[in-house]
Order: sequence, then C-alpha cells, then structure tokens
Amino acid sequence: MSTHKLRSKSNETMSDFPALTGFYRILFLYLEPLSTIIPSLMIYGFPGAHWFHHELIPDGTAPPPPGFLDQRSVMAVWQLANCYFLLGMLEGLGLRAARDALPGNPVAQERIVGATLFAMAVADVTHILATWVALPDKLKYMPEAWNATTHGNITVVIFLFLARVAWFKGIGCKRFYYGQSKSKKN
Repeated sequence: MSTHKLRSKSNETMSDFPALTGFYRILFLYLEPLSTIIPSLMIYGFPGAHWFHHELIPDGTAPPPPGFLDQRSVMAVWQLANCYFLLGMLEGLGLRAARDALPGNPVAQERIVGATLFAMAVADVTHILATWVALPDKLKYMPEAWNATTHGNITVVIFLFLARVAWFKGIGCKRFYYGQSKSKKN
C-alpha cells in the first residue's frame, strides 16, 4: 500500500468518530470499559469474590482465605461483577456501534454517545453515593486510608463523572448536537 493510501486510511480512522475524539475517545472507548471488565474478571477468577468483598471497606487486614463467604454473599459479589462486565461491554461495544454504523453522521453519533454518557453519569453518582454511605464514618474523610478498591469506587468514578460533564460542556471537543440551536440540530 502506498504512503498516500496509508495516510488517507489513517485520516479516515481518526475522523470516523467526530462525536468522540482525543482524550474522550481514549477514556470512554478503551480505558473505562477495560477498568470495569478487568475487575469483574478478577472477581470471577483470581483473586476472587472473597478478596473483592474484603477490599470493599479498607481495614488494613489481609483478606481471609476463599470459603469464608456464605453462598449468598458469593452470589451477590458475582452479580456485582456481572454488572461491571455489562457496563464495560455496553459502553465499549455501544460506542463502537455508533461509530461504525454512523460514520458520516456526527449528529446521530453525538446523540448516542450523549445518551450513553448520561446513563453512565447517573450510575457514577449513585455508585459514589452507595460507596460513600456504606463507608464507616471514620474512613469517609480519610482518603489516605482508602485502598485501591475504595479509590476506584470514589476517586476514579468522580474523575469519570467530571470527564462526562466536560464532554457535555464541549470542553476540548466539537459539538454537533448538544449545545446547538434547534435549527442546527435538524
């Protein structure tokens, strides 16, 4: 393939998803789906449901060995893992479907991306609140005592929520639907 054709193909790839470019593309199309799918696989496999259950509230102790959770708790943690896996797939595959099915329609792409990011933003807020409320009072205001799981459930999710708000505000990206007058939307 000639250099011109390679450059042309590369340019098509970079502009095939104008509704989600740059930082937002990397974050929402790759990093976030991986950040939800990988922990779900860790819960299903190794280190396992018992480890994840123990890590939900940091206490500085080593996780107990497998088998300390009753079957109801194992089921609940596995179902949570399934929700993480589902979120990762819905976001990653849904955004890719919008990109691939609507390459010449940035307005439609942006509407689908916006619907996805709005649903994820609502889930961000409820996830942060659920984690925060369940933390013991002595840990709520001590992020230095939080473990990676707690930071993932609060700190990282706050970052993701702020990135979604920034996308909706049009920070660092061109708008095609959101923030446009009704005449431009049509």
